[in-house]
Amino acid sequence: MTTQAIVLLVLFLGLLLALSYPLGLYIARIADDRAVVPGMGWLRWLERGLYRMAGIKADADNGMGWKQYAVTLLVFNALGALAVYLVQRLQLWLPLNPQGFANVSADSSFNTAVSFVSNTNWQGYTGEATMSYLTQMLVLAGQNFFSAATGIAVVFALIRGFCRHSAASIGNFWTDITRSTLYLLLPLSVIFAVFLMGQGVIQNFSAYKDVQLMDPVTYSQPKVGADGQPLKDAKGAPVMETLTTATQTLPMGPVASQEAIKMLGTNGGGFFNANSAHPYENPTALANFFQMIAIFLIPASLCFAFGRLVGDMRQGWAVLAAMTILFVAMTATVMISEQQAHPVLASLNVDQAQSALQAGGNMEGKETRFGISASSLFVAVTTAASCGAVNAMHDSLMPIGGLVPIVLMQFGEVVFGGVGSGLYGMLIFAILAVFIAGLMIGRTPEYLGKKIQSFEMKMTSIAILVTPVLVLAGTAIALMAEAGKAGILNPGAHGFSEVLYAFTSAANNNGSAFAGISANTPFYNVLLAIAMWFGRFAMIVPILAIAGSLAGKKRLEANAGTMPTHGPMFIALLVGTVVLISVLNYVPALALGPVVEHLQLMTK
Repeated sequence: MTTQAIVLLVLFLGLLLALSYPLGLYIARIADDRAVVPGMGWLRWLERGLYRMAGIKADADNGMGWKQYAVTLLVFNALGALAVYLVQRLQLWLPLNPQGFANVSADSSFNTAVSFVSNTNWQGYTGEATMSYLTQMLVLAGQNFFSAATGIAVVFALIRGFCRHSAASIGNFWTDITRSTLYLLLPLSVIFAVFLMGQGVIQNFSAYKDVQLMDPVTYSQPKVGADGQPLKDAKGAPVMETLTTATQTLPMGPVASQEAIKMLGTNGGGFFNANSAHPYENPTALANFFQMIAIFLIPASLCFAFGRLVGDMRQGWAVLAAMTILFVAMTATVMISEQQAHPVLASLNVDQAQSALQAGGNMEGKETRFGISASSLFVAVTTAASCGAVNAMHDSLMPIGGLVPIVLMQFGEVVFGGVGSGLYGMLIFAILAVFIAGLMIGRTPEYLGKKIQSFEMKMTSIAILVTPVLVLAGTAIALMAEAGKAGILNPGAHGFSEVLYAFTSAANNNGSAFAGISANTPFYNVLLAIAMWFGRFAMIVPILAIAGSLAGKKRLEANAGTMPTHGPMFIALLVGTVVLISVLNYVPALALGPVVEHLQLMTK
């Protein structure tokens, strides 16, 4: 790694720690049903007013069992998906559509609805040329808030399972989602949106604008006849015409407000097709740095909130340490990989400028505004955190560089992970780790004073195995079906990696893509939507079941035989468990994709 890369990584982690600790203590107050959130007491009337308007008794005295909590969560998100679908299908006739965009196709609308509700934000369409301002602001941005709040609600419920003694309730879903949105996501999004506008991110309701180019552009295109069809010569070849333009059409829109919750909610997606590589979404190096901070901010803070809520901050530090160890190792790998010259390009007789560019590392697919170090760090951050926003094209990464984001997602999005989902995913691995340790020493495993028994382990197994099944089965189906193979633009190992990445991203609710696969087809829209929905909710339901089971148990006092779950030994065990499970599930598939591609590249 270069000195620049090391300094950037240390600065990033240092600032993240400084911001996340106090925010974690603040989030712990939000999780307390009865507590007034510090500095936000003036919003208490709005919180209660929302409950009254909805006709819901959402308070600590009206807690839900895990089954009621799960059903309420599923119904809420199903209705959200229906709303997103309908607005897309009707957007041509709805207001705030100055470009007059047509209604979105049924399969694309279905995919997008599931994508945004599941916090995946996979986009098979071009945002600035497909979605109206109303669609972007009302349902897509709305689900950016609600899907993030859903993840926070689930982790609150799981933490209550560890904290409560012989209780039937794990909290109230309506309270959790309202308080998370009102006291956390909205205030942070307003602050961050103002910062982004100060950096140059646009925020307006204008239609397209035509601007003068500094230098006119000359280009060729097929000539079109009066019937709108391309003209052909006697040999059947297209008749070309040469045109010159002195203007460029630029899309506008309410971008800063979308960008803020996109990052803070680890949603991903983007107003523009180029995502965070677009200067309207990510205009400066400072904006780029704080976008990465925003992605990790709430997931890191939840670790400290966890420690405060269970009454032992060491537990939060232990989970955060395990996440950080995995993140630093994977980030170093992608940085080192991308700082190497591409062996094929370096061996060619290229001009002096290209030789100098390759000598500094692999700049293909990266923004020159950010460079290799900041782009590589963004690659690791966005795929570790279940965000999916990108400031470089992952399809252009070196094979080992491309392996890193795939593996980070295949860890289960627990290396910081999504808002809420990262922590509850890591706590599931912690339950598995103490179970393995208990088998080694012949004791009934315990975690935070709660015995881990057969029911918890059955639910843990389901939660851990559901995403590998979706990823591997989906990849296999796509590679066998003609409709799946038709979307692969690159042959061989790289094409396999593109498909594997797509289903890994979908099932783990990340949303980023290798960007070398034509996925906006009925086949991929439907199949990926299925992976996204079950990757989200088939994991949430077992976790809520675990929360309900743990809440009903007595909390035992630690004794001489209790394994500490806050020291270096447990952190190493937790890291090893995450890595081992991923290795067992995915190594054969990885060997067919990025590993083979790396070996082929090295032998050329």
